[in-house]
Amino acid sequence: MPPMGGGPRGRGTDTRKPKDTKATIARLLTYIGRYKVQIGIAFFFVILRTVASLASSYILRPLINNYIIEGAGLEKLGGLTAGLAILAGIYLVNIFSTYMESRLMIHVSQNSLERIRNELFTKLQKLPIRYFDTNQTGDLMSRFTNDVDNIGMMLDNTLVNLVSSILTLVGTMAMMIYTNIWLTIITVIMVPVFAKIAGILAKYGQKYYRAQQAALGALNGYVEESVNGQKVVKVFNHEEQCIEEFTELNSDLRDKQIRAQFFGGVMGPIMGGLGQVSYALTALIGGVLCVATGFDVGGLTIFVNYSRQFSFPISNMANQVTTVMAALAGAERVFTMMDQKPEDLEPENPVSMEGIIPRIELKHVTFGYNEDKIVLKDINVVAEPGQKIAFVGSTGAGKTTVTNLLNRFYDIQEGTITIGGIDLKAFSGSELRKNIAMVLQDTHLFTGTVRENIRFGRLDATDEEVEAAAKTASAHSFIMRLDKGYDTLLEGDGANLSQGQRQLLNIARAAISNAPILVLDEATSSVDTRTERHIEHGMDRLMKNRTTFVIAHRLSTVRNADQILVLEHGEIIERGTHDELLEKKGRYYELYTGKAELD
Repeated sequence: MPPMGGGPRGRGTDTRKPKDTKATIARLLTYIGRYKVQIGIAFFFVILRTVASLASSYILRPLINNYIIEGAGLEKLGGLTAGLAILAGIYLVNIFSTYMESRLMIHVSQNSLERIRNELFTKLQKLPIRYFDTNQTGDLMSRFTNDVDNIGMMLDNTLVNLVSSILTLVGTMAMMIYTNIWLTIITVIMVPVFAKIAGILAKYGQKYYRAQQAALGALNGYVEESVNGQKVVKVFNHEEQCIEEFTELNSDLRDKQIRAQFFGGVMGPIMGGLGQVSYALTALIGGVLCVATGFDVGGLTIFVNYSRQFSFPISNMANQVTTVMAALAGAERVFTMMDQKPEDLEPENPVSMEGIIPRIELKHVTFGYNEDKIVLKDINVVAEPGQKIAFVGSTGAGKTTVTNLLNRFYDIQEGTITIGGIDLKAFSGSELRKNIAMVLQDTHLFTGTVRENIRFGRLDATDEEVEAAAKTASAHSFIMRLDKGYDTLLEGDGANLSQGQRQLLNIARAAISNAPILVLDEATSSVDTRTERHIEHGMDRLMKNRTTFVIAHRLSTVRNADQILVLEHGEIIERGTHDELLEKKGRYYELYTGKAELD
């Protein structure tokens, strides 16, 4: 839940339970539906592999009965050799089929994963700022990595293995009935036991795998947060507390993983143990039938082999449940993110901002990040074209919130905001933001060259325009002192630059956009006093002929503003020029003269 003022801050983890597991499975299958031909060929090889597996077992019956039990003389050596050659050929078919279906399914699964990642990232770009303010970055990253990888593991092998296991089960059952109906009945009696135990374990396992994925997302979020905030952690000697909090989250993940892995891992051994019991019972009764009824030894041998094959697909399906549970838990989290309501800033008949006079008016604006906590109350502001409007006040007064509303990161509950007399909602989101340049307090630079980072403000800008923007922001001189000038590669959000230099690049990025509206949110808070004086002329050039909103703690930076608005608890308590407000000797006077603090 976002706190008042200063923009929203918060974090959260989506741990909702799935509404419909069948729907999740059906949705996953749509991603591989476009590869029907490849899947069809893969399933053909699955069938061929299953037939080869069944045939390789059955061919042992005549070989045992005709050549081993009766004794193979020289006259039968040719037949035995031919039978073994056929058996070897069947094994080769089995190996080739396994290779082909694996290769085809890997192709299908990886292409499907690429599509899922593309859709997920595309959706990420369309989500509103509120979603990022209320969810941990690490948890969102976990959906891109761990959850998608779990889906990939299932699509790579599990789907084919399940189909293969079902075919093997049906085929083996048919061959067992053909070989000996009585032994088949004994084997089949064990099936309900297998199914009941597998169902119980799957039910509990699904619940714990879901909890495991949520705990993993929370842990990843905390690690990402801790790594990004290491300087703060060390400055305030918070290492021990971080370790304790991490240990708590890690222990929670461990406990949930133990439960999930236990129910997933114990299924295979239990199924395997029951299979051995069935195998032993079949061998015992089959031996009695050989002695009492003349059932052939070759038939008993292949039936025992089929009995083992019969339990294998059941055990295999049980083992695959682990992968399926993890994949479904991950898919649910991925689809939950995909199903989030996107930012809808596209009116039916959008108005172009081209040629519109950048006169901005906030009329009776009331807003709260949550309806029960109002941040701005009945705000009225008029910014004429080319004017510089400054907001000052205590932290949490609502200054940054005004800039969030101008960009429609959030929509107001009451009142109107207009540009050139036209409501913001009449413009498309891209059109609106294309005409507003922002320099934020928190700098962010992307991996790439200095030139590419400045050009981020307008991708079609020429090299000359990039350098002109840098000169406007007074960044050109320090850029030229870098090893490769504008072609210097920035690393780790500009870690090889000072905080002030990073901010200068942000200012240059805003300068190159040529947007008629400019928002400076604590733009010089990270710049030392000397550098601040150095860039004042550049900032003046940047603001020239632009309607500018400035948020500042340093009151010295807003002295030349056309209008200064003093915010307290979401309300404008004073307004006027620097000189007018000093004459009033009110809140601004106290702040400027140091008789009050900007707390």
